[in-house]
Amino acid sequence: MKKTFLLLSLFLFFQISLAQEDSVQKTRPKVGLVLSGGGAKGLAHIGVLKVIDSMGIKIDYIGGTSMGAIIGGLYASGYSAKELDSIFTTLDVDALLQDFTPRDSKSFYEKRNDEMYALTLPFDKFKVGLPSGLSKGLYNFNLLSRLTMSVNNIHDFNDLPIPFFCIATNIENGKEVVLDKGILPQAMIASGAIPTLYNPIEINGKVLVDGGVVNNYPVELVRKMGADIVIGVDVQDGLKNREQLQEATDLLVQVSNFSMIEKMEAKRKVTDIYIKPDIRGYNVVSFEKGKEIIPKGVSAALKFSAELKELVVQKSANNKKDNPREVLNIKEINVNDLENYTRAYVLGKLKFKPESKISFETLEKGINNLNATQNFSSIVYSFQKNGDGEDVIFNLKEKRSNMFLKFGLHYDDLFKSGVLINFTKKKLLKRNDVLSLDVVLGDNFRYNIDYYIDNGFYWSFGIKSKYSYFSKNVPNDFNNGFTLSSLGINSLNVNYSDLSNQVYLQTIFAQKFSIGTGVELKHLKIDSPTLQNIRPIFDNSDYFSIYGYMKFDSFNQKYFPKKGWYFNGEVKTYLYSSDYNNEFDEFTMAKADMGIAYTFLNKITFKLLAEGGFSIGENRANYLDFALGGYGFAPINNLRPFYGYDFVGLIGDSYVKGTFELDYEFYKKHHVNFNGNYANIGYAIFESLEGWFSKPNYSGYAFGYGYDSLIGPLEIKHSWSPETGDHHTWFTVGFWF
Repeated sequence: MKKTFLLLSLFLFFQISLAQEDSVQKTRPKVGLVLSGGGAKGLAHIGVLKVIDSMGIKIDYIGGTSMGAIIGGLYASGYSAKELDSIFTTLDVDALLQDFTPRDSKSFYEKRNDEMYALTLPFDKFKVGLPSGLSKGLYNFNLLSRLTMSVNNIHDFNDLPIPFFCIATNIENGKEVVLDKGILPQAMIASGAIPTLYNPIEINGKVLVDGGVVNNYPVELVRKMGADIVIGVDVQDGLKNREQLQEATDLLVQVSNFSMIEKMEAKRKVTDIYIKPDIRGYNVVSFEKGKEIIPKGVSAALKFSAELKELVVQKSANNKKDNPREVLNIKEINVNDLENYTRAYVLGKLKFKPESKISFETLEKGINNLNATQNFSSIVYSFQKNGDGEDVIFNLKEKRSNMFLKFGLHYDDLFKSGVLINFTKKKLLKRNDVLSLDVVLGDNFRYNIDYYIDNGFYWSFGIKSKYSYFSKNVPNDFNNGFTLSSLGINSLNVNYSDLSNQVYLQTIFAQKFSIGTGVELKHLKIDSPTLQNIRPIFDNSDYFSIYGYMKFDSFNQKYFPKKGWYFNGEVKTYLYSSDYNNEFDEFTMAKADMGIAYTFLNKITFKLLAEGGFSIGENRANYLDFALGGYGFAPINNLRPFYGYDFVGLIGDSYVKGTFELDYEFYKKHHVNFNGNYANIGYAIFESLEGWFSKPNYSGYAFGYGYDSLIGPLEIKHSWSPETGDHHTWFTVGFWF
């Protein structure tokens, strides 16, 4: 009887407890949260959420616009305010605002493309246009996709840990679009697509931009979700006067604020707890000041502590997210139908295949590889559950523009001044192909034509024609010193022209190295207009060769790298020559260079480079010898830079060279550096160990200043050699081409 009584008592107590809890749940007011747009000023939302979390207030519904959509969407996914604080104070601000693609995600063709041209414009139907935005926002999409992996299979936002929606604007009719279903990261990005800064986002056939244009504070929609109490956080600006409108972003925000300011009085009246952080002095792109802005939200929320405490029914934090998985088990890769590019092309860029386990980092690198092609105006991906893994579904939108004009500017002491004009046409003859024509106008005319068919993992095909020319007073005659010694002079003016035509095949090896092979027909002409008593033409011959190469380059930047390494090796066999000098025999030239960069103390980078080359066979074509000297010029044949000596200062058919550099970035993009290089060069120096593995015969040093500008590096270097006592100062402006 006692046991029965005890069981009945426990049962009744349990039922009463459930009834009381149910009563609390029924009587507890539903709390909605509305977060306004405001760009970087929206980081103050995190401060408000930190107060809400600390008090144990349960949020039942969230609605947001622009930055409010991004903060709100992540909070609705299960992130705590403390976690959001950590995420948004460690962001790469430059990548957040620009269409940033890591350099190691680019092919060699794409690296060359980004490191030659200062300006690219659409050229559809032979009419110059402007891009629709500065950035596709892919860095932001990748970031949000990674952060929301735990809810990637939820496509109805009402099923998130906290029901959520966000607002975007239909750019075609100016109407409000409520996003409460679909791909969560895409919805958040669309809501924050600030016009001209980010490209519009297409969802379900609608072209969308920042929701702040039509409804920057969607309080009425949060109320319709079922909220009894609405907490609103408003980080919008008031109207600014002419003195305050200094930047383009200020003007853009001012225009979009006109209608919202008129509506805000009514919206404020239906907000139960209206919190407006003091974000004066910050603008929509002040993301680097996140550690200052977030506390503004904290202090603003604490002013409403009494009102907020009334919402605390029980000490219970919001639903927590699952930890994102470290490994993705990719079952299938689905790609929408494309007009200009094949599935093999896309998979080749992604560098992972179906039925593979990859990290999110690998997925992100693959997305960056696609973005680096500049062939897609939009790259969206989502996941669908498939057994013990997931399918990744790509929705790629091809750029409408497939013709471009590109421009560059350069000056160095070898080629002198040059303006680069490029015409690029994609899909000229077939899918995956691109035609590029460079013309350099200035002191020395040059051109480069390259037609390339990119087949991803499969062998790709290319045809190239390149003409280079310079006229320079040099300390060598490309004639084994015969001309200089005959005339008793130390230097002479030389005209050097090279026309090279190549057909080549190229593929990817081990998903990292680019390897290729091809044939080349070269016409080389070297003469001196100043010679009178002896033959003024040193060479005027055609050379036919076959070659193979291997390349790898993971430097994060070409001109001022902070990390990474590279390797470049080539073997070329000359089989035929028209033989202007009647002295040609078949021979082979092999060369390689490599380097590594490492940064310590955040600002100081140490770079170490090594290179060398040699001839196999009886090479009597001295005009193709290795030549060291000078700095700042684009590579041509076997001419290589060397501090301390003038251009073409040292010549031989074999050489070995080592270089070190210490670079200090004393202010953003401003560098001072010190360099030293050492070499042995001559004829057949590798026939004996003493010929190359010995104390260097030649050395040189340099110190300089460089600025990493939008048109390329601006540099000045002063160099000297202890062997000769000679000093040289070189200026370079712009990307090398």
